Amino acid sequence: MNNTPEKNTSAKLNLKQVIAMGVGGMVGGGIFSVLGLAIAQAGHAAPIAFALGGVIALLTGWSYSRLGLTFRSDGGSFTYLEQAFGQGNIAGIGGWLLLVGYIGTMGLYAYTFGVYGAALLGGGVDVHSAMQHLLSSLVLLVFLGINLYGVKEAGNAELVIVTIKVLILLLFAAIGLFFIKSDYVSPVFNNGHLGVLMAAALIFVAYEGFELISNSVNEMENPERNLPRGILWSIGITIVIYVLVSLVAVGNLLPEEIDRYQEYALAVAAKPFLGEAGFMLIGLAALFSTASAINATLFGTARLGAEMAREKQLPRVFGFRRCENGIPWVSLVVITAITLLFVNSANLTIISSFASSTFLMIFAAINLSAWRLRKQIVIRPWVPLAGLFMTVVSWIALGIYLGNNEAATLVSLGLFYVGIIVFELLFSQRRRIH
Repeated sequence: MNNTPEKNTSAKLNLKQVIAMGVGGMVGGGIFSVLGLAIAQAGHAAPIAFALGGVIALLTGWSYSRLGLTFRSDGGSFTYLEQAFGQGNIAGIGGWLLLVGYIGTMGLYAYTFGVYGAALLGGGVDVHSAMQHLLSSLVLLVFLGINLYGVKEAGNAELVIVTIKVLILLLFAAIGLFFIKSDYVSPVFNNGHLGVLMAAALIFVAYEGFELISNSVNEMENPERNLPRGILWSIGITIVIYVLVSLVAVGNLLPEEIDRYQEYALAVAAKPFLGEAGFMLIGLAALFSTASAINATLFGTARLGAEMAREKQLPRVFGFRRCENGIPWVSLVVITAITLLFVNSANLTIISSFASSTFLMIFAAINLSAWRLRKQIVIRPWVPLAGLFMTVVSWIALGIYLGNNEAATLVSLGLFYVGIIVFELLFSQRRRIH
């Protein structure tokens, strides 16, 4: 009897679970924490900024689907970089950046879960409160347990959580559309056209997550059908949610209210038509959103760590798997432990900026990889080229924004990137640029 995930079809992810993984990975803490920032930059055109970010994600998502079907590996982005640039340090640096970027996003999700959870429980919203730290840590440990238990269990948990949070956000949007004030949304480009591009770059971390689907290509049913459909459907659903939710927020809040409430702008936007119950509703959506994002991100990141260990980019112990179901348990435990350290001690403002910047860089590299491998993966050249152009422009826009508004953060990110590159060159057993 063979119990490996590759042969046991009853343990594999179906299309609904694959889509749930994608939506869960994207609709996490981002929409709750970056909405106010997007509106501050793009003004009334914030929904357009979210749509622009979605277009970048769709183009890159198609590159991921073609790469994923050609090179079926838990390593995902790391493997694709290897195939395009050889087994040198370029792929290794990309793998390290991915790993740290995922840990940073999980830290952001856990932080948001803790803050909203503490507020709903009456524990206050002080970021240093014991309740916030307790909940942030607890949610990470809960999903560590679920992912250690089994693949199917992680998929089922994601499907339930994503369904609930999507219904809440769509309910918020459907009701809120009837209360939009016309003078709050016109003129559309009140902050200029450049502000839309700046906002799209700043909030791009909200679309990070769909690429994790390709990491589980060997653990899904009928990947030829479900991988591309899972990626494109999950991005499409997320675009609809983001555009509608941001439109309702813009149409119900004045700019000064958005500045005042910052990361709670979405919850405050519900008050005009849902009253005090609106905060509870959005708070509940925030808990479900961040929880499912942690689950989906942890699921894919652990498999990336195991694949990097197999390729000698991490210690061999990261590749240890349970014999009965192939779950990379060491990778899961270590990644969760590092995330716990992040969420309880690190500067999450820097981590959040690092996440957006890092994934724009990674997605640019993936689009370039797809273009270089276009004949092998059978993709129209204009798709990865368009994705490459848009990701690079957005990354430059983000750098300009940070340089003008957060110079210290920009310097910190630069030093962090240098540190990652140096560490990879020193640790890597390859020791060569291919």
